[in-house]
Amino acid sequence: MKADITTLKQVFETTKQEISKVIIGQQAVVDMALITIFTGHHALVEGVPGVAKTLLVRTLARILGCEFSRIQFTPDLMPADITGTNVFNMQNNSFSLVKGPVFTTFLLADEINRAPAKTQSALLQAMQEKNVTIDRDTYKLSENFTVFATQNPIEYEGTYPLPEAQKDRFLLKISMDTPSLAEELDLAQRMLGSHSPEQTLEKGEVRQVLDPNALIILRRTLEQILITKELLEYTVEVVRTTRTHEAVLTGAGPRGTQALILASRANAALNNRDFVTPDDIKYMAGPCLEHRIILRPEYEIEGLTPKEVIQQILNRIAVPR
Repeated sequence: MKADITTLKQVFETTKQEISKVIIGQQAVVDMALITIFTGHHALVEGVPGVAKTLLVRTLARILGCEFSRIQFTPDLMPADITGTNVFNMQNNSFSLVKGPVFTTFLLADEINRAPAKTQSALLQAMQEKNVTIDRDTYKLSENFTVFATQNPIEYEGTYPLPEAQKDRFLLKISMDTPSLAEELDLAQRMLGSHSPEQTLEKGEVRQVLDPNALIILRRTLEQILITKELLEYTVEVVRTTRTHEAVLTGAGPRGTQALILASRANAALNNRDFVTPDDIKYMAGPCLEHRIILRPEYEIEGLTPKEVIQQILNRIAVPR
């Protein structure tokens, strides 16, 4: 496969067409998921139950020719349940590795905040280095390894907040809302026949458009997306201002700058451009920085949100011409 911008644009378009056979609406969410995958990073997905979070990731795995695994996080889940463990084999008098669900390509960490920090942190090495260490032996994961971790935004009883170090390793936060009236009507009509989203996926009506090796090659083409020096300076200023805003206790770190640059490049490619515009940076600032900001308690009590703070920052900083 040719590794150029034109091919990347075609793959994006074909992939979105195939996803639309299963996922009704949610165009912005699909774009965010594709940005996450093609930048080689991970996403935190927030949404109430039943908005197709799991189905979205399963569909993407089928279309992009990648393996899929799902972990249901619970309070009694242990780190070894994620990474795997060495089991003694009495027949040959030796230990053999039983790999955990982390040995996959697309991993859905469902309701990740239901497990304690010790278990959540079992994913840290995998997310950052794409390696897993078990009993002092290190095993390499797929180069396309991507974590989609889900959270329920309305139910916090019996949950554990994600460690800041782990949240910082998610490229962006994807918010999934309930469908519109027309979309929900479409879903209801599909459920009357044999064309429900799950049946469409299971019956193989979704076409595979890539394989894992082609995905690796295409990800590298994002380096060809032009971003000017002025826009780089603008990006850095936006991120640094999150650290000095009066309502912010802790702002985004340098990894936030990297995330915003990568995501803006991918968003430009999704919109059939080979260059980044200020609108790309503005559009991706919320998803990339929102989960990296901690507000001061007095502002949080007043109802201010990180999303509103980011919008205030974007309104303050002059856009380069």
